[in-house]
Amino acid sequence: MGFPDRRTANILLTIALFAVGFALIYSARRILLIFFFSILFAYLLDPVVKWLQRHSLFFKNLRGPAVVEVYLAFLVLIALLTHEVAPGLLWQTGKLFEEVPALLDSVSTGQIATEIGDQYGWSEAQELRLKAFLAWHREDIQSFVRTGERFTSSAAQATAWLVLIPLLAIFFLRDGGHIADAFIRVASAGGKYEAVKAVADEMNLTLKRYIRAKVILSGLSLVFYSTAMLLLNFPHAIALGVLGGCLEFIPVAGWMISAAAIIGLGVLTHSHWIWMAVLLAIWRMVQDYYNAPRVMGHQLEIHPLLAVFAVMVGWEIGGLVGIYLLVPLIAATRAIWHRCVLPGSEPQRTPVLVHTSADE
Repeated sequence: MGFPDRRTANILLTIALFAVGFALIYSARRILLIFFFSILFAYLLDPVVKWLQRHSLFFKNLRGPAVVEVYLAFLVLIALLTHEVAPGLLWQTGKLFEEVPALLDSVSTGQIATEIGDQYGWSEAQELRLKAFLAWHREDIQSFVRTGERFTSSAAQATAWLVLIPLLAIFFLRDGGHIADAFIRVASAGGKYEAVKAVADEMNLTLKRYIRAKVILSGLSLVFYSTAMLLLNFPHAIALGVLGGCLEFIPVAGWMISAAAIIGLGVLTHSHWIWMAVLLAIWRMVQDYYNAPRVMGHQLEIHPLLAVFAVMVGWEIGGLVGIYLLVPLIAATRAIWHRCVLPGSEPQRTPVLVHTSADE
């Protein structure tokens, strides 16, 4: 018998094909991530599209016109917010960029402690304690500044993603049912269409619940930011609250950008930015360690501790992308396990009315 025999050759060929497949996926990971986020964006808009399909005056039960109406409404909303808020924000943002170097220098040298003390009538001992604190954490502050510079350097790429993702989402909103059915038929070439479709339905339901959880968390942040800034007399409180709520969809970087914008605006307008910074720190702990685990756990039917674990492991493995991928992946794996391996243990759910492409 020659070497390798037929069985060994098949095994080696299978391993080689998997290696090539993983290499291709890794090489195209950025493109695949853009498509993944486009799918999530389509899930976010899908309930609005379905509502318009049912209640549209001129194009009832038509999918394409409903998608167009949603995007037109989205563009009109952005235009209105830009018209109302953009002039003041652009002026203040330009002023912020001009004053940032001096502000960072005063933070690193501790001079800002004297300025704060003069503004709020602190004693000399309080100013010295703040100076000592800033001197003790100087390296941490400089590290935070370098992190902000890295985020700024990748702003062009993020802007390109923000433009490309909604455009790609149009195709998933319009033809998502047909695309999913085509993938199911390819995956069930061995004759297990119903089983593959059941798994696809579970993953579809998991992604819907994941987006619903993100919307709930974003709404909570929107309410908190807006209320806190209104109470502290911040300018553009509602607009910044909406911005903070939208950025809540982006793990870690989203709340950092929101906090930087809010605190920076508070410094420039001489608002109560110190109290706002304290409230933001408290809210971040509440959101990350209480709200997010419970909302994610309830929507995805996993234990809150498992949700925290998934977020931490996802961040360690893949950063922001790992957080986005690992939480729904764990929930989908759990649902598939219960359906395919332990079908008797799957909890009973209330039937959900699903509109297929034929109904639409």
